[in-house]
Amino acid sequence: MRKRAEPGTLEHERCAAAGSSSSGSAAAALDADCRLKRNLRLAGPGPAEPRSAPDAGMKRALGRRKGLWFRLRKLLLCILGLYIAIPFLVRLCPGIQAKLIFLNFVRVPYFIDLKKPQEQGLNHTCNYYLQPEADVTIGVWHTIPAAWWKNAQGKDQMWYEDALASSHPIILYLHGNAGTRGGDHRVELYKVLSTLGYHVVTFDYRGWGDSVGTPSERGMTYDALHVFDWIKARSGDNPLYIWGHSLGTGVATNLVRRLCERETPPDALILESPFTNIREEAKSHPFSVVYRYFPGFDWFFLDPITSSGIKFANDENKKKPSMGSRPCTQTCLG
Repeated sequence: MRKRAEPGTLEHERCAAAGSSSSGSAAAALDADCRLKRNLRLAGPGPAEPRSAPDAGMKRALGRRKGLWFRLRKLLLCILGLYIAIPFLVRLCPGIQAKLIFLNFVRVPYFIDLKKPQEQGLNHTCNYYLQPEADVTIGVWHTIPAAWWKNAQGKDQMWYEDALASSHPIILYLHGNAGTRGGDHRVELYKVLSTLGYHVVTFDYRGWGDSVGTPSERGMTYDALHVFDWIKARSGDNPLYIWGHSLGTGVATNLVRRLCERETPPDALILESPFTNIREEAKSHPFSVVYRYFPGFDWFFLDPITSSGIKFANDENKKKPSMGSRPCTQTCLG
């Protein structure tokens, strides 16, 4: 049996045969072609073809998707951790709840000089400072009826105090949380009431605006009582009404209850945007909605308020509208 020849030997023989039978130029070309094939065979297979552009783009897109999902999952875990941590933080630091209720650190508008109410368009208003207790000073604004604005130009504090004895009724305005007595919406109300012929006396509780002291329900109520007595000492029998707004309604009902207990009720009590009590108000606050069904909601969020001595129990205070010889008219707005 004939042994099969190697492929390289056969091809070399063919090339040699071709060279002997063809002309010189054809033989040279064929010989060059044979050498090229032999060199390619010795060099081995060429490099792999590069991956197509669509495959590389798909790989990059999948990588971006994985990175985005990782970042999103990390963000969700952080939000969940914060959501769980807040109740424990509030429970461990009850002062946080007090800050959120009073918001006395929010001073809007900023950069106003409360000593100069004229800069807020109140050119018939005088700024006072009273001292309800030692180490406590509260800033007070007294706006006289608009009909007297010309006479008020250049007058001192004593003239404004004497004006309280006129026949015009007086409103003691107790503002809500956040801001100061110089808030824009409050200033507009002073102007309206002044145009209607009222004296308007308002002040910043201790810890608000330029008033000195630490805010608390007891302290705010005592500040209001001090200003009420200060007005009555100068106004005589002129009608004196108490107007409370928002958180100020809690101060107002506390004040009126104490006045009724000592048989010196005001002529009227006006409550604008009142609430039942601070515990019920905290339940309905937008911040509480996300924790309404959180296990232990009352223990985490409501009990620290009570333990801080903050109640503002309007519902309990209104059960005793009058304990003196004169009735106290009550009006609720909003």
